[in-house]
Amino acid sequence: MIEVRDLYKDWKEFALNDINLEIEKGEYFVILGPTGAGKTLLLETIAGFYIPDRGEVWIEGDDVTILPPERRRVGFIYQDYSLFPHLNVEQNIEFGLKSRKKSASQDTNRKRVKEIMDWLSISHLANRYPATLSGGEQQKVAIARAIAIEPSILLLDEPLSALDRRTKDYLREELKRVKEEFGITMVHVTHDQTEALVLADRIAVMMKGRIMQVGTPHEIFNKPLNEELADFVGIENVLCGVVRNNVNGIAEIEVDTGGTIFAVSEYPGGAVKVFIRPEDIILSESRGVSSARNEMMGGITELHDIGPLTRVKMDIGLIALITKQSRESLGLRNGDEVCATFKATSVHVVSG
Repeated sequence: MIEVRDLYKDWKEFALNDINLEIEKGEYFVILGPTGAGKTLLLETIAGFYIPDRGEVWIEGDDVTILPPERRRVGFIYQDYSLFPHLNVEQNIEFGLKSRKKSASQDTNRKRVKEIMDWLSISHLANRYPATLSGGEQQKVAIARAIAIEPSILLLDEPLSALDRRTKDYLREELKRVKEEFGITMVHVTHDQTEALVLADRIAVMMKGRIMQVGTPHEIFNKPLNEELADFVGIENVLCGVVRNNVNGIAEIEVDTGGTIFAVSEYPGGAVKVFIRPEDIILSESRGVSSARNEMMGGITELHDIGPLTRVKMDIGLIALITKQSRESLGLRNGDEVCATFKATSVHVVSG
């Protein structure tokens, strides 16, 4: 559906370097990365706002690298909605139809606009102007305007970042509904990891103008390719170690903090790094409570509440994320000794 091949674009102060992506038809594809990674510039290059210095952009089997945006049949939704302040909601939605479907009659356009407003439940806003709308309402109008022209692809640049949590949750569901109802290929840029987890079929992680890893949400958040990616996706437990043995795909790893960790891995030996998500660690008062392969005793050095969760730091180099209910039932205090358990399947191993 969308192919980006060896794309390079230099803006002097920043560059997109050797970008390669393949996005399937009907896929909800999220480009995730920190601020300043180049996500918006990549999206705008796919849209045709920039011509790359080298490389190609293909859409539906056609090389569109030098085609202008209006010839790519692509819808674009910006973070700031970009609604026309002098037009009401109905006129904003109809604007794209007037510019793209010149052969269609005014009655046909209005019928299309009414259908979309009904579908998105914004018909009651038809005569309102953007300045009188909430952020969520403005974003729904922006979505309506984008899908009115029946694009095969919808590009979304941080579309939910300026909204409150409740409105974000609601509009995430609306975006999924748009994809399912219209079969549009969605490419969504965000720095919000929850957004990526909820929406994406696949995720590309972008840093410093480069694509670092592409995979399913599970692969990105549980099997990062290196320590930089692990840190970005919230894997706080990064240990150095050496594989001492591997029997039937279970690696026995001696870690630098002391002790042994078992992991499902094909590494036969040598130096490695071990990644464990803090929420995959279970704490108990003593050994033998869990059937998990890994058990490590350690003392609590820090307890920090994060909303409904508690972050527990231990003197064995591990950090666990548990519910407040678990903390209270265990009666955890600084200095207490606990047993940290986690499955061999929860341990991700990369070359050290």
